[in-house]
Amino acid sequence: MDAPAIHVERLTKDYGRFRALSEFDLTVDRGELFGFLGPNGAGKTTTIRILLDLIRPTAGRATVLGFDAQRDSVEVRRRIGYLPGEPRLYESMTALDYFALIDSLRGGSVDTPYRDELVERLQLDPTRRIGALSHGNRQKVGIVQALMSRPELLVLDEPTSGLDPLIQREVEALLSEAVAAGGTVFFSSHDLAEVERVCHRVAMLRAGRLIDVVDLAERRLLAPQRFAVTFAAPPPADGFADLDGVRVVSLDGAHAVFELRAGADALVKALARFTVERLETEELSLEELFRSYYQRPEASPPGVGEEEAQRAAAS
Repeated sequence: MDAPAIHVERLTKDYGRFRALSEFDLTVDRGELFGFLGPNGAGKTTTIRILLDLIRPTAGRATVLGFDAQRDSVEVRRRIGYLPGEPRLYESMTALDYFALIDSLRGGSVDTPYRDELVERLQLDPTRRIGALSHGNRQKVGIVQALMSRPELLVLDEPTSGLDPLIQREVEALLSEAVAAGGTVFFSSHDLAEVERVCHRVAMLRAGRLIDVVDLAERRLLAPQRFAVTFAAPPPADGFADLDGVRVVSLDGAHAVFELRAGADALVKALARFTVERLETEELSLEELFRSYYQRPEASPPGVGEEEAQRAAAS
């Protein structure tokens, strides 16, 4: 129990001349709800496939729950619940038949009352043939099979893809409950608002390199304050120039947004010269932070995207 849920050291993966992952280190502690972010081709899916020993790294090492991801892959898979980004299900089966199949493969470890609770909370009809289900309902089948054994670690690739907002929130609640019960969740997502709502920390990948790991609670404390102000009349364009610790994010007619990196005294005194109709505080969102990383003019390594590289390697 002392070993982290996930630990990778200098993880590297090459597909021919294309480097999908480049010597990155990452540790996910037990009891975390951990987000894994990056644009398409950043290396997220490659990392997950290495953790499950679906592919082998070119260099470096990965451990899952203290077990070597390659040498002890059977034990690793026994202890985790996995949802791929595009789950392939047996379309001729009903969801119940599919769950029974997964249970038999896992040695009868399914918590049946919990499975039935998951089915009810996700509003899934388990008696229908999977081939007749919509994309969203197939996703629900994949979520149930990943969670129903109450695994120590959940590894999920885009778990709420195709779900309506109410069911998406239910899945978020289930993940939080899994962590509260002693589990760990590691998931990749393109939904930054969702990640910000539920995650403790997030790792950001770009072109196969880890560029930052962000503690969201700490970021909220350290992030600069923002104030959105609506004036009775447009202030002069230079009305807030050179204020100590104040940055004018935008000034459009009677509306302005200011960012503070020090106290609010200088801004308050400047605002007192004008008639203010509305003053609101804003929090820097994870989406804005994400964009600040990925819009930097940093050169990406030459080559094709991650999925294209994998197809090329398989051909």
